[in-house]
Amino acid sequence: MQKPSYIPLLVLLILSVVAVLLPAVPSTIVTEGLNSGDIAWMLTAAAMVLLMTPGLAYFYGGMVNHKNVISTMLQSFIAMGIMSVLWVTVGFSLAFGDSLGGIIGNPGTFFMFRGVIESKPWSLAPTIPLILFAFFQLKFAIITPALITGSFAERINFKSYILFICLFSIFVYAPIAHWTWHPEGFLFNLGVLDFAGGTVVHMSAGWAALATALYLKRRKSHESNTTLPPANIPFVLLGTGLLWFGWFGFNAGSAVGAAPLAAIAFATTNTAAAAAGLSWILFDWSKGRKPSALGFCIGAVVGLVAITPAAGFVTVPSSIFIGTVAGIVSNMVAHLRSKSKLDDTLDVFPCHGVGGMVGMLMTGIFASKAINSAVVDEGLAFGTTTLFINHVIALVIVSIFAFAISFALLKVTDMISPLRVSEEDEKVGLDISQHNESLLENTGIDYFPQETVSEERIVRPKGSLV
Repeated sequence: MQKPSYIPLLVLLILSVVAVLLPAVPSTIVTEGLNSGDIAWMLTAAAMVLLMTPGLAYFYGGMVNHKNVISTMLQSFIAMGIMSVLWVTVGFSLAFGDSLGGIIGNPGTFFMFRGVIESKPWSLAPTIPLILFAFFQLKFAIITPALITGSFAERINFKSYILFICLFSIFVYAPIAHWTWHPEGFLFNLGVLDFAGGTVVHMSAGWAALATALYLKRRKSHESNTTLPPANIPFVLLGTGLLWFGWFGFNAGSAVGAAPLAAIAFATTNTAAAAAGLSWILFDWSKGRKPSALGFCIGAVVGLVAITPAAGFVTVPSSIFIGTVAGIVSNMVAHLRSKSKLDDTLDVFPCHGVGGMVGMLMTGIFASKAINSAVVDEGLAFGTTTLFINHVIALVIVSIFAFAISFALLKVTDMISPLRVSEEDEKVGLDISQHNESLLENTGIDYFPQETVSEERIVRPKGSLV
């Protein structure tokens, strides 16, 4: 039995008391100018985006070894609880509150959702209630820290993980969201385009993942080259399907209305995912590797990542190019990573970090006014350079900020609560050592029958992406 820890419960109890003292009872509910069709679509889209987090849990859970499936999946699910409370308390204010110099939102603007119900709709989403916009954005805030978990899978202390994602959400995610999506954010005013989160979600998570992999160093199994194979490829297939489905809400929902722009984003999203999935396995094939289910799934997710910033700014044919290039580039980076000593367990940086950067640059190349009137300066493909240069500037700023602040937050977290589990806990597996639960004991499934092969002899193939 582990040592009792009362502080997390005490924090939640304090927040609960504050919530009673500040109930945010609305003086009135705004209905003027709202569109029922847009509201219905955005409610649906918000639910679809939330489904992506369980999808990510299956995607990651299937790729880790059988001793860490439950712990890896729980890291995604717990983010739904932690981020939901944090977002209502202060997160929404930091991202979308009154701008403080274009850097961060005033934490008091919507503290405890004060004024959210009776306030006018968000200026860039004028036909839906502000509370619906806030909860649509919440789903992005949930999945971003969950994406990072693949980089430190199989070796992080669960309590420390909870603290880190809280700090990450406040000091990394919220500022970047404010810079990029708030009308007074400095990247927004620079003309940077990010339709659904290639910069805000995937680049921030990708660079944080790289920082985490470097800070936590290598797993013992990675050092000895005795890493176990993926626990359940069908889980990965299921997770990919849920992610692909939910991503229509992620991207098409970012049109914040049931309009033609949502249909365009829907089409580019599907096309880029298909092209990237194909390019990943065909690139493998061209290198003499066998086309795999795992490869297609990873490639498809990379395509979804890359099209995210561009979805509502580019044509459907352009999305084929974006998906194809992203799949090949991320594949190359992932294989380079596999030959290095960097232990990014599930290749979060090559897939989400690199995929997000490719998508951001591609937006700077292919964004068209004909698709979206919000495009002031068209992309490089249309003969102008301003947008592309601004995207390169933003890429550098966001990359440095996300990596440096995440690394600093890891140090702070480690000082408060050790990030790395003990060598013995790592050997036993986090399912047992952190949660006292076991996939094999609970299901009766034995993935590696002892009479067939011993666990010590199971070695992941060289160059494996997981």
